[in-house]
Amino acid sequence: MFTLASLWIPFTVTAALGQVARNAMQRRLTAPLGTWGATNIRFLFGFPFSLIFFGAVSGVTGDAVPWPTAAFWPWLLLGALSQIVATGLMLLAMNDRSFVVTTAYLKTEAIQTAIFGFVFLGDHLTALKVIAILIATAGVIVTALRPGGEKGFAELQPTIIGLLAAAAFALSAIGFRGAIITVPGVSFATAASYTLVIGLFVQTLVLTIYLLARAPDVLRKILGLWKPSIFAGFMGAFASQFWFLAFALTAAANVRTLALVEVLFAQGVAYYSFKQPLSARELSGIALIVIGVAMLVAV
Repeated sequence: MFTLASLWIPFTVTAALGQVARNAMQRRLTAPLGTWGATNIRFLFGFPFSLIFFGAVSGVTGDAVPWPTAAFWPWLLLGALSQIVATGLMLLAMNDRSFVVTTAYLKTEAIQTAIFGFVFLGDHLTALKVIAILIATAGVIVTALRPGGEKGFAELQPTIIGLLAAAAFALSAIGFRGAIITVPGVSFATAASYTLVIGLFVQTLVLTIYLLARAPDVLRKILGLWKPSIFAGFMGAFASQFWFLAFALTAAANVRTLALVEVLFAQGVAYYSFKQPLSARELSGIALIVIGVAMLVAV
């Protein structure tokens, strides 16, 4: 039986499962829509579902629509804008590397979230936590290096993009949690749902304006692919709803660390959907990532 304090665990597992489904759909839409078109579908088509989720939560809790404090907005903008950048970089990485290995790169987000927490929030890092970070980082290196491959930046580029995406996702997690905990006078569920609505609205506005100015034909293509886009948007909003509920209950580093279960889900998607087998070396690297990030929470 889960207590309120431990509900972040099933919330996180549910979010991770939904995120794998969304990532798989977005990856398929990158070819016809381009990187930023595929990025926008999670916001443009996810926003209406976030309104439905907020309405359902408000109906259950009875909370009024909250009025956020001034501190809410800087955190929200950090979360929203970082997530736009992170999603675009993630899709770029997935174009150059296998689905499951890219997911492994993204899982260094938990490590980077802990580091950003130390830098920006003064969270203490023990010696064991530093060791855990080093183990997980070694896992990323083992996974990324391909013996016999071409040398130089072209070989390392997908790795660098994946790590930058993870950094942006880490900043996004910190920003959204900071926004959620500043929403006054309502339950954690209402604060999380309200933050999701405002966050998706900002993201939809920013990226749609960008596409209107730079690539209006992409918006027309998005509307033409509305059926798969609706599914990707729903799964994006569904996953985000549960991420935000988890952020409302515990530190972002805890949530993003448990999210490593996504690596296991991604293995299933890669095998059954993309037919991408993993080498023994890649499996060893992913195992090190899992061990290192698990240690990060355990110690």
